[in-house]
Amino acid sequence: MTVQAPRGLHRRRNPLTGRWVLVSAQRNARPWQGEIAKDNARQLPDYDPGCYLCPGNRRATGEINPRYDGVYVFDNDFPALGPAVADDTQGLQGSALLTFEAVQGHCRVVCYSPDHGRGLSRLSGAHLRAVVDTWASESARLGQSHRWVQVFENKGAMMGCSNPHPHGQIWASDHLPDEAVLEEQHQRAYFATHGEALLASVAREEFEGLRHVWANSHWLVIVPWWATWPFETLVLPRQAAPRLESLDHAARDALAETLHQLTRRYDLLFDCEFPYSMGWHGAPYTQQDPRPWQIHAHFYPPLLRSATVRKFMVGYEMLAEAQRDLSAEDAARRLRELSVST
Repeated sequence: MTVQAPRGLHRRRNPLTGRWVLVSAQRNARPWQGEIAKDNARQLPDYDPGCYLCPGNRRATGEINPRYDGVYVFDNDFPALGPAVADDTQGLQGSALLTFEAVQGHCRVVCYSPDHGRGLSRLSGAHLRAVVDTWASESARLGQSHRWVQVFENKGAMMGCSNPHPHGQIWASDHLPDEAVLEEQHQRAYFATHGEALLASVAREEFEGLRHVWANSHWLVIVPWWATWPFETLVLPRQAAPRLESLDHAARDALAETLHQLTRRYDLLFDCEFPYSMGWHGAPYTQQDPRPWQIHAHFYPPLLRSATVRKFMVGYEMLAEAQRDLSAEDAARRLRELSVST
């Protein structure tokens, strides 16, 4: 069954989190005299002697990178999470109203390529597969001692990336972060009622529908019904897979192809190095049944009208609820119609 797009002003619910988004597609035609960002269409060099992440270079801490020729992973030099320290919370006074808890974790950096100018959209299929394998192996290892493992990437200065060398991060924590808690609650509730993973139902309902962007035998890319960012996408498996390490060899090869198709479409849309924040959500590393979960990737790109005009999440979005100026169906159509060479 294909769900048709409602017309006119309306709200849509995100079944993963329970949040709503206000859809006001007519606003995309309004005159724009706001910020015009710098166009980032320029090509980066293969090697930058001043880059902290290029092979053989010295990092800010004094550590020297090996002359790596594939994917390179190391402990974050400035981690947001680390091992527990006895006096971390010493002197803090809480109450029934103002509460806190100690946290611990482990942060890793994943350099996708030794090439300073070659991000996910420019990697070969074999190299993309190596990135997928690294995400899976790191997740499995960190999941042995942490409840949550968050694989993510911030691409581009517009998304706060502090270094342009193609890389992502993995933060593992002993607690479930807010987004994970919401997805855990809603997916388990759906599974208890319907006997099927929520995102398996979404994949079946959206396959080849209005919000379909691309698919192969193992993966589906859609602009989700509840998308908040203009060209937001959701990458879903078409078979049961609760975590990245659950994927077999064929599914990993197919994921490499899927990442190539999606990220190249992004770059082609406005002829630029398309910025985004992306990340993988999979079943928490707990003793609970992982079947309600399907591993999935969220891509949150900020660009709205061009390589220099972005969507801002301010005002109403910060104080009330998310709002979008472009329908999910139109965004999907524009991405779907782009031609990507294999």
